[in-house]
Amino acid sequence: MTRRLPGWLASIIGAVAVLALWWVVSAAFYRPEVEGGYTPLPSPWAVFGTLARDGPGAYWTYFNVTITEAFRGFLWGNGLALLLSSLVLVVPRLERLVVQVAVITYCLPIVAIGGIAVIVLGGAENPGDPSSTAIFLAAMCCFFTTVVGALLGFKSADQASLDVVRVYGGNRLSQLTKVRLVAALPAILNALQIAVPSAFLGAVLGEYMGKIDISVGTQLIKFQQALDSERLWALFLLSALVAMIGYGLVGLVARFVTPWVSGRPS
Repeated sequence: MTRRLPGWLASIIGAVAVLALWWVVSAAFYRPEVEGGYTPLPSPWAVFGTLARDGPGAYWTYFNVTITEAFRGFLWGNGLALLLSSLVLVVPRLERLVVQVAVITYCLPIVAIGGIAVIVLGGAENPGDPSSTAIFLAAMCCFFTTVVGALLGFKSADQASLDVVRVYGGNRLSQLTKVRLVAALPAILNALQIAVPSAFLGAVLGEYMGKIDISVGTQLIKFQQALDSERLWALFLLSALVAMIGYGLVGLVARFVTPWVSGRPS
């Protein structure tokens, strides 16, 4: 029998392969001596060297604002999604309305919504403050996923357990709190895990809309305008790292909250 690679080893092999491909493409197609000293795709060693010279503190000011926006949007978007999904089980007639609202938020062009949000909500009141538009777009980006995941999870509850609650005089609210919520936890936590990078992306897109001075989104624009490709790529890699850390933290919480999913004892 063939043995599967451990997850950590597969991740290391994948990271090495990506770095090797990145280095080959940058060395073969983008040469600074030909581009007049500028290359849109610097080598990974140049990017990592820039990160080492600048130090983490040079970028924390931008991420502090963006992470705050993403976290607030994450709470608002997922909180509203879970509230509406729970309400559907108490009042089943609302299911079609809630699903339609979720689909609309998913299908609307986020750039157009962002432009309207800037007019209605505005940006940051003071330099260094979170942007209301970024928080709104972060919430909007994770709303659909959590609504769908929660509804599917609630409906996966064992019918026999629901019947037991009903026999003992329980209503739909009792079924929700005692049976459906436990059955839906794996699906809800998976949806929340996916919502983490979505919320971060929504916050960055909201910052692109303007009316904010210090953030990851505005700094990306400044690096683009200054043709500072090494710091642009460094900021991009740090953004991916922050999203991956958030994704991993929620996944770690899911492993401890729902141990039966992975076959581990409680």
